[in-house]
Amino acid sequence: MRGTEVCATAVRAPDGSIVVETRPLSGLYRGRTPRIPFVRGLLALVDALVLGMRALAFSAGVQAGEAVGQGPIALSMAASLVAGVGIFFLLPAGAGYLATRTLGWSDLASNAIEGLVRLALLVGYVGAIGLWPEVRRVYAYHGAEHKTIHAFEAGAQLDPSTIAAFPREHPRCGTAFLLTVVVISILLFALLGPMPLLPRLASRVLLIPVVASLAYEYIRLTARWSGSFWGRVLAAPNLAMQRLTTREPTADMVEVAVSAFDAMRRGEAGEVSR
Repeated sequence: MRGTEVCATAVRAPDGSIVVETRPLSGLYRGRTPRIPFVRGLLALVDALVLGMRALAFSAGVQAGEAVGQGPIALSMAASLVAGVGIFFLLPAGAGYLATRTLGWSDLASNAIEGLVRLALLVGYVGAIGLWPEVRRVYAYHGAEHKTIHAFEAGAQLDPSTIAAFPREHPRCGTAFLLTVVVISILLFALLGPMPLLPRLASRVLLIPVVASLAYEYIRLTARWSGSFWGRVLAAPNLAMQRLTTREPTADMVEVAVSAFDAMRRGEAGEVSR
């Protein structure tokens, strides 16, 4: 659970207890930088990677009963990022290029193929890994996180029985960010027009920060309009995507989410501890 000053991570230990770690956020999150449009989108992207790596190291350490270094996890995440760029950006761009070169399709059709391949890969990947029991459990914790935030925003009591009634989809979810990145990339890359293969591949990589910044601003906008008809229409695809990345959590999972949320709030009040 990330606040404006701290981030708290809660883990269910092998003995059944809940272990919580609260860390202060970097000074980069304070001041004017996080409020600058488009720049804040890049900050959010880096934020997700860094905090995710720390949370994985902490969780692995709790399960192993000893501290786990962040080096191997950082290498694993770096390899995953490289693979992700190759699969979700370069592979679809190559498919679109081949459609033009071998089938004689128009540039419009080429861009459409690239976008559809990228979207199919994302949805297929998210859905396929959700078939694994371990990932389904992660998705259930994801649902517990969303339900807890919903309950807090509604002013409800933060106990498992009350939280269970809230939806597991939330408009400010990272899943929404991924889907929005894909849709915006389709529109942005279409504006670039025809390109040889190597410049086409290079543009897809170099424009990732631009796409990410635009996606972040779009999500902020739709979240701000979430109470209006058009806000719900714009957010509907992202919420639908979350049905793949969340599962109904058990009561003990909700307890972990509440523990992280309570620790984050205490940290925001100045009670930062580890």
